[in-house]
Order: sequence, then structure tokens, then C-alpha cells
Amino acid sequence: MSARDQLTDGLYGLGWSTVKKLPEPVATRLGRSVADLAWKRRGKGVQRLESNYARVVPDAGPERLAELSRAGMRSYLRYWMESFRLPSWSPERIESGFEPKDLHHLTDGLAAGKGVVLALPHLANWDLAGAWVTTKLQTRFTTVAERLKPETLYDRFVAYREGLGMEVLPHSGGTAFGTLARRLREGGLVCLVADRDLSASGVEVDFFGATARMPAGPALLAQQTGALLLPVTLWYDESPVMRGRIHPPIQVPGSGTRAERTSVMTQALADVFATGIADHPEDWHMLQRLWLADLDPAKGPS
Repeated sequence: MSARDQLTDGLYGLGWSTVKKLPEPVATRLGRSVADLAWKRRGKGVQRLESNYARVVPDAGPERLAELSRAGMRSYLRYWMESFRLPSWSPERIESGFEPKDLHHLTDGLAAGKGVVLALPHLANWDLAGAWVTTKLQTRFTTVAERLKPETLYDRFVAYREGLGMEVLPHSGGTAFGTLARRLREGGLVCLVADRDLSASGVEVDFFGATARMPAGPALLAQQTGALLLPVTLWYDESPVMRGRIHPPIQVPGSGTRAERTSVMTQALADVFATGIADHPEDWHMLQRLWLADLDPAKGPS
């Protein structure tokens, strides 16, 4: 392991071992201070976040974008402070920490026994939403995690999420899709963060007026297994409670090839994600390149 990887792993380890012991108001203030410091330094992540917000809020001037990126970093660090502390939260604290709207879409889908795929963008705290599902609904689910470097950091994330009641599969290796399909055919629940393609073989979608690529997995799983595909959006407000909405199911088109049906369904997901992100742009934690024109600047505007 390189010195940089050792440092990265050590910092995350320190977060999980130390931050979870802090009183909640202290952890909140610490997160805000770290966020403001990172924002003032204007590193690559902050610059990319601001660039992404410029696509989401195209009429925003430099001052508004700066306000958004500052709020976005505070939201991002709130996510991390909560995530470091989640393993120490009581069931009551987890249950009171999230209030989803239109929960019936999920509970009715699970009761039907055909399996449910929840698809989310990188909004607010998807780990808290997952912990709420395993705690409040007593429903274990399966998800996929990106293989992080160093490997020890990936292992930390897997252990953390498994400790919250999730089954975690590695994104790489090619076996995840088959396992997810089996869980759905058994009537189970699958949760996937689905606004950024990690495979370079995703589906092109129109996203805020430009072309981006999103994973085909949620749509393919719904087609192959008959599971319900439900988009979910999350957001923070000023209270300690995170809010969310479970949207109506994305329907499988009645005609077309599998690729055509997948394209239509993934675009429908992207449209729901865009609505949630436009309503709460500061809670969209996208500090990476997303749009094809940004991934390959030589292509120019999409």
C-alpha cells in the first residue's frame, strides 16, 4: 500500500473511530467547519461541484454558484458526519432521522412479492435511508459498492454497510447482476445509486439539457425479473431530519427491443432524478465529472 493510500485509510478510520464518539452538536459544528475550510481552498472537488451546479442551475451567476457550492460542501460533510456516527445511533435515532413521503409505493411493492429496485441519485444521505429501511421496515436489502482504493478502505465501507443490515456486493467482477436478479426473484429489495455510470457502457440520457451516461442495471433488472422499479429522491432541511420521496414506478415499455426499453426507462429515471436535484441542488454530492462533454472536453457542449 502506498503512503497516500495508508493516509487515506487512516483518515477514514479516524473518522469512524472518533467522530462517532462526539456529541451530535459537536460533530455537526465540526462538519460545517471542515466543509467551509475545504470550500475556501477551492480544490478540484469543489470546482467540479460548482461546475456541475452550473448545469443544474444554468441562470446562476458566479455569486449564486459560490453560495451553492458552499452549501453543497456543508451538505456533503453532513453526510460524512452522519455516516461516521450511524453505527452508534440507536434504532430510535435512526427511525426519527428520516421521513419519507409516499412510502406506500415501497411497502405495496414488497407485499406483492415480486421484488423492488430502489434507484437513487447522490442526494443527501443514502446510507441513512438504507439504515432506516433495515431498522424501521425490518427489511434487509442488497446493494453494490464501488471498489475503492486502497482495498482496506473498501473493506471498511463494506463492514460499515453490512453493520447497518445491508448485503454489499462489489461493483466489479461481473457476478453482482446475477445475485441481484436472484434476490429480486425471491421477492427481495435491491437499492442502487444510479446517477453515475461506473462501467463506461451505460445508457446515454438527456440530463439538464446535456448528454450524460447512467447505469443500465436498474432498468435491466426490472425487465428481467419483473421487479418494481422505484426512483427515490432525498434532501435535507434545517432540522436534523432528512426528508425523502418514493416516486411512482417506472413502467416497462410494452414494445421495442431490450436496448430500446432500457433507454426509455433510464431516461425516465434521469428525469425524476433531475426534478429532485433541481429542487435541492445543494444536496447533490456530485464532485466528479458526469456529463460526456466534461468527460471528453474535445467533444464540446453536448
